[in-house]
Amino acid sequence: MNKIEGFSSDPKIHCTFDQSWVVTLVISSTFSKMGDVAKDLTSGTIGGAAQLIVGHPFDTIKVKLQSQPAPLPGQPPKYPGAMDAVKQTLAAEGPRGLYKGMGAPLATVAAFNAVLFTVRGQMEALLRSEPGATLTVGQQVICGAGAGVAVSFLACPTELIKCRLQAQSVLADSASAGVLVKYGGPMDVARHVLKSEGGIRGLFKGMVPTLAREVPGNAVVFGVYEALKQYMAGGPDTSKLGRGSFIVAGGLAGAAFWLTVYPTDVIKSVIQVDDYKNPKYTGSINAFRRIFASEGLKGLYKGFGPAMARSVPANAACFLAYEVTRSSLG
Repeated sequence: MNKIEGFSSDPKIHCTFDQSWVVTLVISSTFSKMGDVAKDLTSGTIGGAAQLIVGHPFDTIKVKLQSQPAPLPGQPPKYPGAMDAVKQTLAAEGPRGLYKGMGAPLATVAAFNAVLFTVRGQMEALLRSEPGATLTVGQQVICGAGAGVAVSFLACPTELIKCRLQAQSVLADSASAGVLVKYGGPMDVARHVLKSEGGIRGLFKGMVPTLAREVPGNAVVFGVYEALKQYMAGGPDTSKLGRGSFIVAGGLAGAAFWLTVYPTDVIKSVIQVDDYKNPKYTGSINAFRRIFASEGLKGLYKGFGPAMARSVPANAACFLAYEVTRSSLG
């Protein structure tokens, strides 16, 4: 049998190592890391699916409120509030209208959440002082920020397609309706953008506000989630927490996301649905200034109610599904 000879610090002591044992250890470690990645991929995918199913109707109403044009002086907005938006959507489009645009995020939910939770998991591994060590809340903030950077590259084109589909009925009543493109579905949006709006670059319209939302937003989400878990557990060991704790921590972490970055999301939405040939906004800063000048602070919080109403149950479902799946996988 092959041997690898080595020496201790004492030159009188000669020791040998079984080479096959070393190879086995390396392979075992490699497969262990690959196993963790696969578990995060699977758990993140299931968590994302749960989040999407629960939260998409709320998201549709949020985007409709964000994207509706500012009313002319003396005239009411198309949707005075969230409940009115729900009623009008149901009357005009039926229940399916609340799930319009779900095809794009549903098609990419696996990749989106797989990237989010896998990058976070790999950053956790890098920051741990030893395998299995519990990270601090500050370290979880760093992991969330890093995951936010990675997931932005998937979120931007996906949300552009989703927002175009969700907002087209609102924009149809605006002054630009004569040049408005009517989309038949997610693939139709993608084909139009690739053909008429600058190719691949067109799909990444709104990337700056997407990064400005995802990086701090996910830093807050994972930081708050970990802080609440440790608070409820009475210390850093959260392994004994039940499902109710995951629901509470996940829901409040989701609420913290929108409390932190909501105006940025409004900027992202209006830029992504802006007309390509005759743009209203020249960039993120310009969009912020124009919205604030015409509508005040309230304009930066259009759709905030539905977003908060969505974030609590949707993120509670996401984190619960993630934790339960991750635990069942060992």
